[in-house]
Amino acid sequence: MKSHEIFTAVDPAVVSAILDWFRANDKNVYKSAVSTLAANRKLRPVFVQKKSLGEQYAWIHKTLQIKACDAIGDQILQAYLLAGQQSMLGMFCDGLGIPHDGKGSVVGDLPRSLDKERLDATVDRLVDVFDPKIFTVYLHCFNMQVVGGYPALTEKIESDERLKLA
Repeated sequence: MKSHEIFTAVDPAVVSAILDWFRANDKNVYKSAVSTLAANRKLRPVFVQKKSLGEQYAWIHKTLQIKACDAIGDQILQAYLLAGQQSMLGMFCDGLGIPHDGKGSVVGDLPRSLDKERLDATVDRLVDVFDPKIFTVYLHCFNMQVVGGYPALTEKIESDERLKLA
């Protein structure tokens, strides 16, 4: 699943939570995202900035659903997960035995495959600890890190009713 597909499928409340996090913790990323998305649509950033916050969020969400905006969508998701969800990323890596830097960034190469039993146990634990929709966004992003995704993770996402984006 590409980032535009994630943004198409995800609950708008998740996008609002992500954008709220950037506005509270890293306004430069938020401003840069607005500028880049506006330029991508051949608009001036002021066009978006003049809108109410709710309208800005709706416009950003709608724009991130466009395939041509995948690169900025990838950057937004990556920046949010690596900075705003470090404990989730670390716990996921720990659960699967993947070495990381303590902040969720993998150290070395990603594994070629995921142990299904460890994956199931880790998902079962973390889906109760974190917002299931945000956790599911992370699972999709993690699965994008290898060509074709991890078969065990793809199967888990598709079969587990708790792992829905909306």
